[in-house]
Amino acid sequence: MNDEFPKLPSNCTSMLCKHLSKEMFENLKSKQTANGFTLKNAINSGVENIDSGIGVYAGDEESYTLFSPLFNPIIQEYHDFGKNDTHQSNMNPDNLYAPNPDPDKKYIVSTRIRVGRNINNIPLGSAISKKQRNKVEASIAKALKTLKGELKGDYYPLFGMSKEVQNKLIKDHFLFKEGDRFLAAAGLNRDWPEGRGIYHNHNKTFLVWINEEDQLRIISMQKGGNIKEVFTRLVTAIKSIATKIDFSYSNHLGYITSCPTNLGTAMRASVHIALPKLSKNKLMFHTITKKHHLQIRGVHGEHSKTEGVIYDISNQRRLGVTEIVCVQDMYNGVVELIEAEKKLSK
Repeated sequence: MNDEFPKLPSNCTSMLCKHLSKEMFENLKSKQTANGFTLKNAINSGVENIDSGIGVYAGDEESYTLFSPLFNPIIQEYHDFGKNDTHQSNMNPDNLYAPNPDPDKKYIVSTRIRVGRNINNIPLGSAISKKQRNKVEASIAKALKTLKGELKGDYYPLFGMSKEVQNKLIKDHFLFKEGDRFLAAAGLNRDWPEGRGIYHNHNKTFLVWINEEDQLRIISMQKGGNIKEVFTRLVTAIKSIATKIDFSYSNHLGYITSCPTNLGTAMRASVHIALPKLSKNKLMFHTITKKHHLQIRGVHGEHSKTEGVIYDISNQRRLGVTEIVCVQDMYNGVVELIEAEKKLSK
């Protein structure tokens, strides 16, 4: 990409295409953050992948202020969050009302709650150097080795990983892969697989990805619908890791992430749920999920298709709401989805 305004087709529907004007491009194109991150770096993924939903990535916390004429309207539209708003965090499990909505395990296959985290004063994945990334991996791996009790486990670096370990992690659906074209165009796959790794506990209910899209993806998961148990485990893990690592956080944007959609709580609380009847009634399905601010995705996450009648249902709001609200949104929506499925089954 050169210094000219990118040729974006008229049928492009991404937020990049919607909000980037020629005048804005000219005003911002020569600016760069202290880490050398430019507007061209920020928009490259959306320029190369015209089917992007968003199309922009930050290279560091400064990106959100230096390129605010582009980032602010995207954040406003996606999160309904203004440039003068502040973010609040609440990770107290006692504030969550979430008795198991499916004790008989008829509908909910599994529950998974994850957050993204990045280290304070270190560039994000799009701008980080190879040396910095390797240092990040080493410091996080060291912190994870101090986890105790249920969270105690093993760390597996991707670089030099044996086929045996690789196959084991793929079988457990733990291994994240290179090859995502959106992340690649954002510069997030550079020097693959160096500086990346996966940690999981012995029960396989707790997982940390190192240097995928964000420097940490901290994940709590288990079979069935005990959402509160999954959330509580996640909170315990985050608090423990935070005693060793200083996370990047701002009072305005919350936890700083590579993709602006993850700002704030950086949380995705989700269930894999079987809805054979409701999946045929698209209007009712979408009405319920919209009411509770939920997103319907394929079981393999973003950009994936649904398999059969099993869907990934997760919170859409992240910024300007607390972690408790994120999980409560998901819980309340799942309760209503199950009720609707039962009624249709009759």
